[in-house]
Amino acid sequence: MSLFGNIAGSAWWLLVTLGLLVTFHEFGHYWVARRCGVKVLRFSVGFGRALWSRLGRDGTEYVVAMIPLGGYVKMLDAREGDVPAAERAREFTGKSVWKRIAIVAAGPLFNLLFAVAAFWAMFVVGKPDYLPLVGRAEALAAQAGFQPGDRVDAVDGARIATWTDLGLALADAAAARRSVDVRVQAADGSERVRTLALDALPAGLDERTQVARIGLVPQQILIPAVIGTVEPGSAAAAAGLRPGDRILRVGARALQDWGDLTDAIRAEAGPGKTLAIEVARGADRITLRTSPRRVTLADGGSGYQLGIGARPTEAHYDTVLQRGPIAAVPAAVGETWQLTGQTLGMLGRMLTGHASLQNLSGPITIAKYASASAEMGLAWFLYFLGIISLSLAIMNLLPIPILDGGHLLYYLIELVKGSPVSERVMLAGQYVGMALLAALMGLAFYNDILRLAS
Repeated sequence: MSLFGNIAGSAWWLLVTLGLLVTFHEFGHYWVARRCGVKVLRFSVGFGRALWSRLGRDGTEYVVAMIPLGGYVKMLDAREGDVPAAERAREFTGKSVWKRIAIVAAGPLFNLLFAVAAFWAMFVVGKPDYLPLVGRAEALAAQAGFQPGDRVDAVDGARIATWTDLGLALADAAAARRSVDVRVQAADGSERVRTLALDALPAGLDERTQVARIGLVPQQILIPAVIGTVEPGSAAAAAGLRPGDRILRVGARALQDWGDLTDAIRAEAGPGKTLAIEVARGADRITLRTSPRRVTLADGGSGYQLGIGARPTEAHYDTVLQRGPIAAVPAAVGETWQLTGQTLGMLGRMLTGHASLQNLSGPITIAKYASASAEMGLAWFLYFLGIISLSLAIMNLLPIPILDGGHLLYYLIELVKGSPVSERVMLAGQYVGMALLAALMGLAFYNDILRLAS
């Protein structure tokens, strides 16, 4: 796909994502406001000039606006102008504080319900994934004793069904620098517990690379050590290696995948050194001898190469995370609960300085992942929608003036002191909230640009 096609696709799926989630969020405010007897003047999906509008029989103007990055519900409010005597019973500020709390909290609550519904639909449709099978173990994983063929069953007692589950669990523990006990079923069928010392990860490590630094590689994505191409005039061609040969051994080193081959050449090759390479060719096993040639690498360094390329392979999912319509309900609630805990934990670590603010993402990253998940299928897109909806619910409940959480804070203060917060305090809060929100948005865009640049 062209660069323009990628950008257009990402923009489209961003609009679909925000359109769904913002509409559902604002519908929460609208629905509860109507049931609390408040008149809704406008229900707008998007900001700016109206592209489409219609006046409903209930007196609400329904609008689709030009800028689809948000939306709002405008209610009859005495703070925004005079209210006719006949309409005062339907005015927002005249309602009890508990009704106002219900109206404001309804937006995040509906996002939470949307997340549960999205996860439920994901389980019913069935999300394809990789089984948590270890293909390679390096770095911390190798130190912990992980072996190729290990199947991960649990992390600190929490059941692991897919590689996605494992990645999320390890990412959360790595961000907290917390060691974890990983229960595995080894290749010989025995059950073992391996301890990953994630507290040993470097303090300044870029958190986007933390999981990779743990050193666990899925078995399903490993490239077999099968030759796809042989460069004419290369050391491999001179030795008689052919496309289709499966390399079994380099010197004394047995190979499992193409990564082992790269490691073996790096370790065994040297000036004037001849290597014995054992290959499987059809039903035969053949040992050939060759001297890899020293070449200049792309990074400016030097190394030894045989002059062969891997046979192209494509990783395939080998499990489906699926439940029946009834069983999917507790599964969806459990998924929401687990992800809520992980999200709150990450927010807490960012606020206390124990996690990098690089974890904050903006619309560019959201658009990228929206497009990628849509390409992976309906179940993955539903999973993505659930995560974003849950994040919106949590972010909107932060006690920042201008967000729903800020309004809820005002109403809680009103409950304690027995009277509403003064307009002066609310106005000051609006300015503070706008400044904080602008700073968060600016940081999110900055992080997006850094990710694109890197």
